[in-house]
Amino acid sequence: MPSNTHALALAEPLGPPAPPRPHLRPVPPLGDPGRAEPTAPASAPIPDGRPSGTRSHVRPVPPAGTPSESPFPDDPDLLVENLVRCVVEILAGARELDQVSRWVTEDVYRTLHKRVVLAARARSAHGTRAQRPVFTIGSIRSSSPADGVIESVVVLHGRGRSRAVAVRLETYDSRWRAAAVHVL
Repeated sequence: MPSNTHALALAEPLGPPAPPRPHLRPVPPLGDPGRAEPTAPASAPIPDGRPSGTRSHVRPVPPAGTPSESPFPDDPDLLVENLVRCVVEILAGARELDQVSRWVTEDVYRTLHKRVVLAARARSAHGTRAQRPVFTIGSIRSSSPADGVIESVVVLHGRGRSRAVAVRLETYDSRWRAAAVHVL
């Protein structure tokens, strides 16, 4: 008679609910320390004035160092790059989830917590230990479909495979927070 213990283990609750996130006060943004001018030329525009590869209803994110009308002077590409690096390390078990709690919404935090528990359970079942993943950040593509929203895709290149991570940043209390993070 076949055993369904693996199926039952997946149907059981994952354990205690996610721990409550610490309540932190927002800190006002620091002044611009003077960014260096970008040296790489932007993509060549096509006849209607848009950069190549963009859709007309999506506004491209200006390169770092260019003045923008956004009240959030932080470089969103830098934030996305660091957030993606942290999320991949969290899922690999090499970093604590609380380290990104300030930069993600409650829903993203809960989803990451579930994936961390599942990954830890899988590592335990296979008898492997958590290791820091080795990868390089490839291209970052960002667009702004609405004011106060930035959607980005980051390509990661590892030893055996490449992955894509999609991130949606939204503004909250004068700073960016990830409203969605999908590791593909």
